[in-house]
Amino acid sequence: MTAQAERRSNWTLAALAAPCLPMAGLGLPLVVYLPEYYASELGLSLAAVGTAFMAVRFLDMAFDPLIGGIMDRTQSRFGRFKLWFAIGAPLLMLSSYMLFMAKPGVTTVYLWAWLLVVYAGVSIASLSQLAWAAVLSPQYDQRSRIYAWWQAGNVVGMILVLTLPALLPTILPSMKANGHVLGVQAMGWFIIILMPLTVGLALWKVPEPQVKSEDKHSGIREYLALFKRPTVVRILVADLLVGTGPAITGALFFFFFERVKGFDKSQASLLLLIYFIGGLVGAPLWTWLSHRISKHKALAVSGVVYAAMTMCSLLIPQGSMPVASLLMFLIGVPYAAGAFLLRAMMADIGDEERLLSGVDRTGLLYAILAGTVKIGSAAAVGVTFPLLQLLGFDPQGKGIDNGLDSLAVLFAAVPALMAIAASLLVWRFPLTPERHAEIRAALAARDMKEPSLAEAGPAIGSEPRLSEEIHVPARPAE
Repeated sequence: MTAQAERRSNWTLAALAAPCLPMAGLGLPLVVYLPEYYASELGLSLAAVGTAFMAVRFLDMAFDPLIGGIMDRTQSRFGRFKLWFAIGAPLLMLSSYMLFMAKPGVTTVYLWAWLLVVYAGVSIASLSQLAWAAVLSPQYDQRSRIYAWWQAGNVVGMILVLTLPALLPTILPSMKANGHVLGVQAMGWFIIILMPLTVGLALWKVPEPQVKSEDKHSGIREYLALFKRPTVVRILVADLLVGTGPAITGALFFFFFERVKGFDKSQASLLLLIYFIGGLVGAPLWTWLSHRISKHKALAVSGVVYAAMTMCSLLIPQGSMPVASLLMFLIGVPYAAGAFLLRAMMADIGDEERLLSGVDRTGLLYAILAGTVKIGSAAAVGVTFPLLQLLGFDPQGKGIDNGLDSLAVLFAAVPALMAIAASLLVWRFPLTPERHAEIRAALAARDMKEPSLAEAGPAIGSEPRLSEEIHVPARPAE
């Protein structure tokens, strides 16, 4: 079989990535905009809002292994992961409407209830999409390409939703007086309108190949057992380091550029947009490098580049927009690598797990990975903010600017050190392209010898040729 036949079309991968637009458009406001909106515009106390967002996030972590295990056991004519992806979409649409269109006078109970629904929808949709992507190709290098498209969709979604609050007053000057409220509501409509269109496109155009697996229980015990796999543990620690560093940078972004470097909020917002544009440009670069030197080594290189560029942010001259713009673009380029390369590597671990246990645990593996993201994003605020307060930093800028040096160190040095640590951790990752080819060959040989495991069925959806691709052990020709 030729490399071209094993390669999913760009249109197919674009359809898979399309739902990332509204999903990323929801994820960013849940962290950046909605907590402040419920406190400043809707009248809930800071303590009530902070407790709700933090507590529901931790409750959501317990939901991930449950839904991941259910996905692994699901069998339907519609598909395993496609079915759950379709279920997640209406949950996200309904909860987005209730959260973004809420009126003053809402209660804490209202916020808790709809946060529980929205995070359940996020877990279902994100886990099923990531697992669906993992089974689209068995090829080592093609998985880098698949998840690069996924990452590009996320970055584009964040870019689009970031522009809404700035564009609305420009397009409709009469709305400037109530621009913040309308900006948040526009984000909600962005999600609600795009969700059915993009999810429908993905369900229509993207196939789901069936994977051979024994029918075994897949729950909390099996979830915890995965932590005994050395490759799983290494990926989790790397993902925690790679994800928490940029999360810290994001949490401290406006403080750093306004208080340390002398930019105003609109300039800082533009720099954040440039950062994400750098991530969009970087995705194909790291995909190309992963094909040349392997996924784990490309990830290690991206970590070193990210650390160097982030440390250079300390050298930005006061108020120099050209220098800051260039540097934020360069920091954004390696930012793109971590999320999609680690998820492509987890797809390879799924093959290793299926060879060792005979069971496809793709859903559980991505449930584990989702937990590190949630821990990192929570720690980025939950640890750095109290630490800054302890070090004397005043977020309102009253009096002497104490703590600015500490702010600069937390913004640049801590994420840089995390990136270097992650690079060292993955440089000698044992699941190399050669080892993965051996695993694929062993799976193919075992599947042929065990007729009790039904032959891999046709892909559910378009392009139903992947029943053969599942057994291809080698990397595609360059």
